[in-house]
Amino acid sequence: MALDDKVAALLNEQINKELFSAYLYLTFADYYDERGLKGFANWYTIQVEEELAHAKGLRRYLLDNDVHPVMEAIARPDMSFDDDMGPLKAALEHEQFITKSIYECYLAAQKVNDLRTMKLLDWYIAEQGEEETNSKDMITNMELFGSDPKGLYDLDREYLSRTFNPPTIAM
Repeated sequence: MALDDKVAALLNEQINKELFSAYLYLTFADYYDERGLKGFANWYTIQVEEELAHAKGLRRYLLDNDVHPVMEAIARPDMSFDDDMGPLKAALEHEQFITKSIYECYLAAQKVNDLRTMKLLDWYIAEQGEEETNSKDMITNMELFGSDPKGLYDLDREYLSRTFNPPTIAM
């Protein structure tokens, strides 16, 4: 069964949104790196890898369904921050935006009874739940411990230990 044109277009847009996410998170990593918070920088550098993996998973799905992916220009993230909470709140807002976008893809696939694409997107929906929870937890941790230098140091050390584990995207 050929991939529906609208579903294919939405998935292609999602690839570009995932690539923008990587670009955005790289700017967050730079912010924290410049502040000397290497752990927070590491957290977002790992996020960059995850977002690239998400984009590559969708790209592979399009290619496997005889759809040529189109890489669009990636906009420059236009954010600046006055405090260490800023990127964390921006990340949660962005993840919520991505979740809505994936839901839109899912609903388009559902409308044309594209069960294969729905199954793929089930993985992305679960992943977004994890991404939003992580973002909320980071905000909570910063609220609880970030105003204390020792607490901020401990959080930074915790985030420094994060490593990239390539996702197994169900297809």
